[in-house]
Order: sequence, then structure tokens, then C-alpha cells
Amino acid sequence: MDTPETYKGESRPRVALIAGPTASGKSALAIALARAANGVVINADASQVYADLQILSARPSPEEMTQAPHRLFGHIDGAEACTAARWAAEARAEVDKAHGEGRLPILVGGTGLYLRTLLDGIAPVPDIDPAIRAAIRAMPVAEAHAALAGEDPEAAARLAPADSTRVARALEVVRSTGKPLSEWQQHKSGGIGDRIALSPLILLPPRDWLIDRCDRRFGQMVDGGAVAEVETLLARNLPPDLPVMRAIGVPEIAAWLNGKIDRHAMLERGRVATRQYAKRQYTWFSRQPPAAWMRETRQIDDKISIELAIKLQQ
Repeated sequence: MDTPETYKGESRPRVALIAGPTASGKSALAIALARAANGVVINADASQVYADLQILSARPSPEEMTQAPHRLFGHIDGAEACTAARWAAEARAEVDKAHGEGRLPILVGGTGLYLRTLLDGIAPVPDIDPAIRAAIRAMPVAEAHAALAGEDPEAAARLAPADSTRVARALEVVRSTGKPLSEWQQHKSGGIGDRIALSPLILLPPRDWLIDRCDRRFGQMVDGGAVAEVETLLARNLPPDLPVMRAIGVPEIAAWLNGKIDRHAMLERGRVATRQYAKRQYTWFSRQPPAAWMRETRQIDDKISIELAIKLQQ
């Protein structure tokens, strides 16, 4: 993320950003900041955009949403697949709208690709040949990574061999366009990073505390309506490759509902999947954002949320 730092006396409009792994306390902090700074909370989480995933995506509750304006939460039907480009266009419009109303836009979420696309822009990659995409997506990830090593060695060296989504994307781009993805990315456009003054904060609380919260929260989701949420999804007979059907908790609860595993196994698989996701996010946010971005490594509570909200206004 090659974004500008925040400068005192900056004439560009301000945007706050609160990011970090799931269950790190982002939503509560965003609401505290919105209430203190006349802000609008703008979702930057890839699961929370879907109307079908209120509980399993840990979307703010209706009660929480009454405390401050919230945008881009639950506004997309699960039958659609939201892309980073679509979200960035919608977020850009919401940022401009907030500025027009004299409010502080507050981006909050854990999807680094979304944030990077909004701030840095998007590469003008042509549409991928559907036949090439289908063939690559059907390949085992190890085979796809081996092919990428021969066709785009730089990307293969950069990407983890098990990162199926990014490996497939890099391979389909080089095969469909004849140029590696890195070459396309040198010509990004549409980012807002150069026209705003960014006040960023990355939440990186103690790992043990975070994992404990992840474990407890998944159990609370199951007890609090997640099963009915998945039952409703399954009744729609949506294609299994849609993001909404692959969201954490959906495959695990679906397997239990279909009698393939027992409740204990479902809970354990859900907790493991949540932990693994949180660890991947933790690693990404530890390494990818600029070093100058403010980090918070304490356990977030109400007192700390107020303290951080004050800092983000300065």
C-alpha cells in the first residue's frame, strides 16, 4: 500500500482506517470514533458485504448500527460474487459522499485486498478467457504453482504454494494476456491514496487473546442463529463456488446439517478455520501496510477504544 502519511495542516480530506484480523475489536472502535468525530463507518470486510451472512460474518448488530451511520454492510445478495474492484468503486463513492456531508469516512475491516485496491488503484487487466480460467481453477494448487514457476517465476517465488486463489489469478493472467500480473500492476489507476490524508490504525492484539476470542465467538454464532442462517442459504441451492457458500462456518455447519459430521466436529472445524483465517490476517497486517502506520498491540477494551478514537482524530 503506497499511501501518503497524514500531515498536520493537511488540506486534503481526511479518511480514517481501522484494520486488522477478525475478532480484534475493529467494529467497536469504529463506532467509538464515528460517535466522537461525526463519522460514517464504511465496511471493508469481504464477508460482511453479503446480506446472507449477518451472523457468520460478525456484522455489526442492528443495535450497534443505530449508534452511527454504517455503509456497505449486507448490501449484496449472496447469489453475486463481490470483487475487489466493485467494492472499491462503491467505497470510493461512500467516501466522497461522507466528505460532501462534512463527515469523517471510517474504513473498517480485515480484507487487505479491498483496502489496497481502494487506496492504490487497480491494474487494468483485460477480461480473462473463460476457458483458460475454468481450466486453471480446476487444477490442483500444487500443479498450478508448478506451472506458474515456469510461466511467471517472479510470481511463483512471491506466492505461497498453497495460496490457491492468488496462484490461480497469477497463472490465468499470464496465460490469457501474455504478460505477468506484476507488469499490469505497474499501471494501476483509480486509487484514492494520493487525494486523501489517511489516519490509519492496525490492530494487532496478543495472539493468545485473539485466538481465545475467535474460539468463543464461533460457538456464540452457532448458538445465536448461525445454523438457521446456513439452512436458509442451503435452501437457495446456490453454486458451491460462490464466496457466500465458502465463508467460514458455512461448509462446517452444512456438513453437520447434512449428517456428515457430528456437532462436536462441526464446532471444532469452525474454530480451527476461524483461527487459521485470523492467523493469516495477522501475518498480512503485520507485514504489508507501511511501517509508519500506527499499530496497537494491546487487548482492546472500552477505555482503549476511547483513547484510540482520540488519537485517530488528531
